[in-house]
Amino acid sequence: MERTQKLLNIRPTIPSAQILPNMSVEERFQNQTLRPILKLQNDLFLISFQNYIKKMKNTFYEYGLEKQMNYIANAIQKDIKYRNALKGMIIGQFTQDEYETYILNSSAYNKRMMNMVIKRLQDQIQYFDKLQLIQ
Repeated sequence: MERTQKLLNIRPTIPSAQILPNMSVEERFQNQTLRPILKLQNDLFLISFQNYIKKMKNTFYEYGLEKQMNYIANAIQKDIKYRNALKGMIIGQFTQDEYETYILNSSAYNKRMMNMVIKRLQDQIQYFDKLQLIQ
């Protein structure tokens, strides 16, 4: 089986990620490619952010909920090395055709991807609190 088919086969389906005829290219790419990849890579994002918190001396746990939400956004928006690692976790799951689409407008797609990862981590913020209780 070729790489493209293998990548597409392991992606979860997201019923709410509709592909409509009047969608922009960016919206279509988001629903057809990015959302399934982000769902597939979710556990990796959680573990990677857990590691990021540890590397930053666990200061995340000293903050209240609102500051923790901002911490997530700032980590992804301002820490270029971490942001690039996250991008790699996503781009590495692209097919060749998807990569061709991505490079045509990479800065817009990068922004979209990082906003989606921020939202995903913020929506699962309780995961990190549970980890703190375990340690």
